[in-house]
Amino acid sequence: MAQANRQPFSLQALVRLTRFWNLVIIGMAQYFTACFLIDKALISDWRLLVLAVSTAIIAAAGYIINDYYDIKIDLINKPDRVVIGKGITRRYALFFHTALSVTGIALGLLLGLRVAAIHFVSAFLLWWYSNSLKRQPFIGNVAVALLTGLSVWLVNVLYYESYALVSIYALFAFFITLVREIVKDMEDLKGDNTFGCRTLPIVWGLRKTKWVIYLLLILFASLVMYLNYAYTRLPEYYFLVFLFLPLGLFVARLIQADTRKDFYWLSQWCKIIMLLGILSMIFI
Repeated sequence: MAQANRQPFSLQALVRLTRFWNLVIIGMAQYFTACFLIDKALISDWRLLVLAVSTAIIAAAGYIINDYYDIKIDLINKPDRVVIGKGITRRYALFFHTALSVTGIALGLLLGLRVAAIHFVSAFLLWWYSNSLKRQPFIGNVAVALLTGLSVWLVNVLYYESYALVSIYALFAFFITLVREIVKDMEDLKGDNTFGCRTLPIVWGLRKTKWVIYLLLILFASLVMYLNYAYTRLPEYYFLVFLFLPLGLFVARLIQADTRKDFYWLSQWCKIIMLLGILSMIFI
C-alpha cells in the first residue's frame, strides 16, 4: 500500500538526481572561461548563456542515466543518496533523460552545427559510459574526463578561436576529473566488485591504482608548465598557490588513504581543486 501511494515524481528528487550544484559549476566554468580568459564583454553575449544552459542540460541528462543504470550498485555504495525508486520512478527518470538530451542538442543547434554535433556526441557518450564503459578499467574514467575538458574547450568552439589559456584550463579539467573518477572507483570498490565491474582498483588493486594517479599528476604538472612556458608565461607563484599546493595536500592524503572515508575526502578535495582552478581565472 505504501508503495502504491508513493509519488512517481517530485521536483526535489529531480534536483538531487541532476546534481544541481555541479551544473552550476559547469555553467560558472564556461562563463569564467569566456569572460576572464577571452573578453569580459562576452558576459552579455546570449550565445554564451545558451552554451552554458545547453551544456548543463546535457550533463543533467548524463547524471540521470548514470543513476538509472547504477541503482543496485548505489544501494551498496551510497544507499542514502539513491533517488531513483524513492523520489522518482525509473520510467520518469528515463523520460527526463531523453527529454533533457534532446533539449540540450536542440539548443546547441542555435549556436551552430559544430556545437550541436558535440552535444550529440556528448549525450551518446554519457549514455554509453553509464551503460557499459564505466564498468571497464580506465576507459570509463577517460570518457568522463574528456567530456569535462570538452565543456571548457567548447568556449573555443563557440567563438571559432583557439585561445591557449582556454586549452590549458581544458587540460586542467580533464586531468583533475580523471584523477577524481579513479578515486571514486576506489571509494566504490565494494559495490562495483559485487556486481562484476572491472574498474582499475578491482583489476589492479588499490596500491597500483595509487601509482597510476601519481603518474597522471606528474604528467599533468609537466604538460601545464610546458604549455605555460611555450604560450602564456603566467608567473610561477600563480601555479604554486592554485595548483601545486592543493595537489601536494591531495598526494599527502592519498599516500595514507586506505578506507572508503579517506577516498571520499579525496574525491571532495578534487572538486575543491577544480573550483580553485575556475576561480583562478579571475587573477589572469
